[in-house]
Amino acid sequence: MWWSGTLLLCGFSALVQVSVQGPHQRNLLKNLLKDYNRMERPVGNDSLPLTVHFSISLAQIMDVDEKNQVITSNIWLRMSWYDHYLQWNQSEYPGVKNLRFSTDQVWTPDILLYNSADDDFDSTFKVNVLVNSSGYAEYLPPGIFMSTCNVDVRWFPFDLQRCDLKFGSWTYDGWLLDLQMTDADISGYMPNGEWDLVEVPGTRNEAFYDCCKEPYPDVTFVITIRRRTLYYALNLLIPCVLLSSMTLLIFVLPADSGEKISLGITVLLSLTVFMLLVAEIMPATSDSIPLIGQYFASIMIIVGMSVIATVVVLQYHHHDPNANMPKWIQLILLQWVAWFLRMKRPGENDDPERPPCAPHLRRCSSGSQSGSLPNPPDPMLHPLHPQNLAPLQAGPLHAGHPHLHVQSSANNNGNLLYIGFQNLDDPPLLPEPVQRNSVSAGPPRVIGSPPPHLPPQFCSPPPPPASNLDSAGCPSTVSSGGGFGGGGAGGGCSAGCTGDPQLQAILDEVRYMADRFREQDELESMADQWKFAAAVIDRLCLVAFSVFNIICTISILMSAPNFVEAVSKDFI
Repeated sequence: MWWSGTLLLCGFSALVQVSVQGPHQRNLLKNLLKDYNRMERPVGNDSLPLTVHFSISLAQIMDVDEKNQVITSNIWLRMSWYDHYLQWNQSEYPGVKNLRFSTDQVWTPDILLYNSADDDFDSTFKVNVLVNSSGYAEYLPPGIFMSTCNVDVRWFPFDLQRCDLKFGSWTYDGWLLDLQMTDADISGYMPNGEWDLVEVPGTRNEAFYDCCKEPYPDVTFVITIRRRTLYYALNLLIPCVLLSSMTLLIFVLPADSGEKISLGITVLLSLTVFMLLVAEIMPATSDSIPLIGQYFASIMIIVGMSVIATVVVLQYHHHDPNANMPKWIQLILLQWVAWFLRMKRPGENDDPERPPCAPHLRRCSSGSQSGSLPNPPDPMLHPLHPQNLAPLQAGPLHAGHPHLHVQSSANNNGNLLYIGFQNLDDPPLLPEPVQRNSVSAGPPRVIGSPPPHLPPQFCSPPPPPASNLDSAGCPSTVSSGGGFGGGGAGGGCSAGCTGDPQLQAILDEVRYMADRFREQDELESMADQWKFAAAVIDRLCLVAFSVFNIICTISILMSAPNFVEAVSKDFI
């Protein structure tokens, strides 16, 4: 029984001993706040300034709005000072080492963020003030601070931004409140996916105004951050480089494909879309042009010039072949530039030369003196090739008429046969007895009938001689002369047979066809010159724009001060 009483007494004594601190803390709070005025500056001598130590602890950079030039950060403020009216003796109040006061009970410095962009301006959360027995007070209010930041986008996306956080007392000057700075704490910083924190240096400044003699101190912390470029390189730079490389394909695409202009316009529109994406995130400022904007603008200029060059190339490629190429174009494009680019015309080294007119021909083709054209057809396929006419040359027509000249011209018109006859005005080359002997040697025939080795349509009753046989120019394949048989009436076709209208019509048609072929060959030659000039311009633009593209890419992108650092940290 007495054991239970002893236990109850010990428990009651323990309760009484523990609850002794409660009255001490309550009495201490009552005594400290009895005559305390939170509007009074807590100093022992009013002529002395109150020293406040200030620092920040950066927890996170939440957002950097380049367009509105605002940085949002999570920061804890650290303020400490000595309150002369909040001191006590721990021996008088056992167990009470520190007290906590709300901001409505004790004095707190009115330190604000000068360059705040928040709607409430002061975005700190009001917490308690921790005070120990010596009067040392600590105030650590956290907050989401939105501050103005002069975002310099000149080197975007390889930019380095410096955003100032300027803190100072709003009402106290330097003679009343001595604001001292301590280094910022970044040990608890949470990394950001877009920005790398470089450093947060701080400086203490004193400003003097014309209205007052007192200094106004402030503490400025500079948040130095570097943009991580991997995201922008994958989504902006690499597509832009690929589009600029596609510009070079315009000059590789054949002119006959009909897609050169379409490709250039498509690349130009694609670059315009990327320019709009960059403009959405960039501030509307004219102070500086972003680096990527300069690169996009230069690439767009390259694409625009490539479209113009493509129009010139197509104009040359589809030029009218009837128009002669100016001498300066032939000299510059077809000779100098082609030599510089190591370009040769197709078939330039194996072009055969057209032989001149044979001197023994009374009439030759009007275009036989002109140069030969490339790509001659196979002479063996032509029916009038000398090998195909070997029986004719070995026959009685060739043997009986030494004045008959057969020549194969090595031109591009199918190696047509050139046959030369004596003129109708010239006397027969064979004596009359030989002609008569040749008539008597054969079987008897009717006068006016064709010889056995000539088709019947080549001979007919002799008409009156045509007046245009001696006209200027000469047939392309057969020149008008004394006919196939220069003998009398009994020796096959007579001399007057050459005046046959059908034979003359055939000669005119052959002459027209040969001239037409030769004219087409000349037009094709001139068209080939224009096409070759277009190919030279294409190759020249390909080389020039390739060099210009490489120079722009290297000179613009590598001009950023921290380009090497960005590449080494973000890409390697």
